[in-house]
Amino acid sequence: MPDENKNFSGDDGRMNNSQQDNYVQWLENLNADSVAEVGGKNASLGEMIMALKKKDILVPEGFATTAKAYRAFVGKNEIQKKIPALLKKYHQEEASLHKTGEAIRNLFYQGEMPEDLAEAIGAAYQELGSRYNKTDVDVAVRSSATAEDMPDASFAGQQESFLNVTGESALLKACRKCFASLFTDRAISYREEKGYDHMKVALSIGIQKMVRSDLAGSGVMFTLDTDSGFPDVLLINAAWGLGENVVQGTVNPDQYTVFKPFVQKEGFAPIIEKTCGSKKKKMVYAKTKPTKNLNTPKEEQASFVLNDREIMQLARWGAQIENHYNTPMDVEWAKDGEQDKIFIVQARPETVYSQKASGSMKTYTLQEKGECLVRGLGIGKAIAAGTVRIVKSADQIDMIEEGDILVTTMTDPDWVPIMKKAAAIITDQGGRTSHAAIVSRELGIPAVVGTDNATKILKDGQAVTVTCAGDAECQVYAGRLAFEEADLDLENLPQTKTRIMLNIASPQAAMRWWKLPCKGVGLARMEYVINNVIKIHPLALTRFDTVEDKKAREQIEKLTRKYADKSEYFVEYLARGIATIAASQYPHQVIVRMSDFKTNEYADLIGGSQFEPKEDNPMLGWRGASRYYSPDYEDGFALECRAIRRVREKMGFVNVTIMIPFCRTPAEADKVIKVLEKNGLKRGENDLQVYIMAEIPTNILEADAFAERFDGFSIGSNDLTQLTLGIGRDSEKLAPLFDESEASVKRLIRMLIETAHKADRKVGICGEAPSNDIEFAAFLVEAGIDSISLQPDSMLDVIKRVAKIEQK
Repeated sequence: MPDENKNFSGDDGRMNNSQQDNYVQWLENLNADSVAEVGGKNASLGEMIMALKKKDILVPEGFATTAKAYRAFVGKNEIQKKIPALLKKYHQEEASLHKTGEAIRNLFYQGEMPEDLAEAIGAAYQELGSRYNKTDVDVAVRSSATAEDMPDASFAGQQESFLNVTGESALLKACRKCFASLFTDRAISYREEKGYDHMKVALSIGIQKMVRSDLAGSGVMFTLDTDSGFPDVLLINAAWGLGENVVQGTVNPDQYTVFKPFVQKEGFAPIIEKTCGSKKKKMVYAKTKPTKNLNTPKEEQASFVLNDREIMQLARWGAQIENHYNTPMDVEWAKDGEQDKIFIVQARPETVYSQKASGSMKTYTLQEKGECLVRGLGIGKAIAAGTVRIVKSADQIDMIEEGDILVTTMTDPDWVPIMKKAAAIITDQGGRTSHAAIVSRELGIPAVVGTDNATKILKDGQAVTVTCAGDAECQVYAGRLAFEEADLDLENLPQTKTRIMLNIASPQAAMRWWKLPCKGVGLARMEYVINNVIKIHPLALTRFDTVEDKKAREQIEKLTRKYADKSEYFVEYLARGIATIAASQYPHQVIVRMSDFKTNEYADLIGGSQFEPKEDNPMLGWRGASRYYSPDYEDGFALECRAIRRVREKMGFVNVTIMIPFCRTPAEADKVIKVLEKNGLKRGENDLQVYIMAEIPTNILEADAFAERFDGFSIGSNDLTQLTLGIGRDSEKLAPLFDESEASVKRLIRMLIETAHKADRKVGICGEAPSNDIEFAAFLVEAGIDSISLQPDSMLDVIKRVAKIEQK
């Protein structure tokens, strides 16, 4: 095999005929200035080879036909004289878009390839074969549209690609099809909509050595989060076989998310998400035709396509590519199963979030509850209600009216005219980088993809509400439910001396709210990840052999089937969830509260009832700190500690501070600190800070003693209020009496702030009170609190109020 990025010049046998050079250019001789000649796709490949080969980024060798080659074909067959007449009939509504496109494409199919152009392509193909020591080298043939007088125009997704093309005759046939694909129905519609002159657009063809990803896997990579626009991550999708299934959304792929700022740091693997997709189909080489789709073997469906080393290699390349182009990028990659190497096969600028204004956000709130019919991966943080229209093919555009909910198996570029009429999109197949997901983001409408069964569960004509505004996976509810839409203006907000932080539980929500003008997370609740993602009681993993419930054992076996050590299942998912929250606010402090389930809540986890006592008042029972050093739970707490260590030491998020809840006495604090050290979390080492929740009056009455043991305090206003006033926080009868603004509660808070500051300790609040009551937030500022941690939807109002108070 040759050096994939070797710069071949005329001295090594490359054809030097000037006419051939007008028709064909080798990729390594192209760069970003070649767009008008070979289109953005091919120019980008050449730019990467030229600029990034020294960084060991592999790009398959190949060549591109030029815009002049296209015009030579069109001129030879006098196609340019026939197209205007066909388009005129379309404009006068004498012919449909489909018939017009078909008629124009037939002109190309029936056209004759100019002899000198055929020779130029054939000679380049033979030379490519000699570079790989193959007579008939297998190539990918991709279209790259361009226009000389508008080189920055984007024609992504409008033309065709052909894979595993072998032999000169097959290549020339594929080239003719590529030329014709400049007039696909969707390409004609796109140019009509944008006002582009059809006759001023040309088509370049990129011919590259095929990467044998049919023997391995392939996918796409975005250098930002495609759903929220968060710029500090790389999103990678992967499936077995050739990459068309991922691009077209015909499979639910693996998904990996990597924290970009750490990818070049030695010793860290900041993979903050790894989700194994079902990957039910894979595209491979075929004998009677270039490719075919097969059912993916069960073992491969249950396995990740890439290992951690490969994920990190791709992530490093993605960061380097983005740095070179100085813009977020959309990258296609493929792994060669024969060479065991990864290649970049395409790269283009990301065109949705990178162009959005950063000064505003829309928020949506569902105001009613309903029956959940379908769940899936959500795209776009929005809600839409409408009538279900189940559409099976793109030519059924008349079935859907403006504002309907489009439900289908999958979409491709031919579906765009239909998708533009929809209020929301629901698909059976696809991931976050599928066609349906990308187009829905461009259109600004919500989508639920990868549902598996939406076309079977939902009924045509049924009223539904699609919500992608929540923190968890997105849902489709029966009926038209009421929801509220609001605009958040993030511009021109005042600065505050009081630190404003965020309360968060869901990793997905952390990504969603990254734009908010806060500095860190004052409360990250690990219970959300344990309850909604892990679902298993930690002791049912550490003591699995003792689990008696047969159903629970079966559930645990199923959830942990990929893990030889069942405890690793808990640690990995918890670590990735915490890391995602930490990444969303890095380098600002993220305070992670160790588990604070009550016994009844722990008992509801899979396998949990066996390990939990039944308490009459769990709120005041075995919770928080008292569990951590208890022989009845210490191995469960050890898993939490392992997850925190992994986040800080292996992933690099030293901005994570841990917080101990419901610590009743200084003596109990000493026991917890000892257990933390036993599990490798020693306060002060590697800048580790340990905070205490101030939620029991004793935390305040003995604040000087607690200040000796902890680095800071965070007020839990709900528990502090109930324990000060003697009112259960969930009591309906006493709800009118439950008030954080009572004088006694405020007096305790003032006492804490004064004592803590004397000991040079900071005090924040993470309870609900300042989010719900702006006047209470004003009191906190006046009392000298260091930070206020808020719910996302109350943040802007509180910031404005705090700034006014500080000015006084």
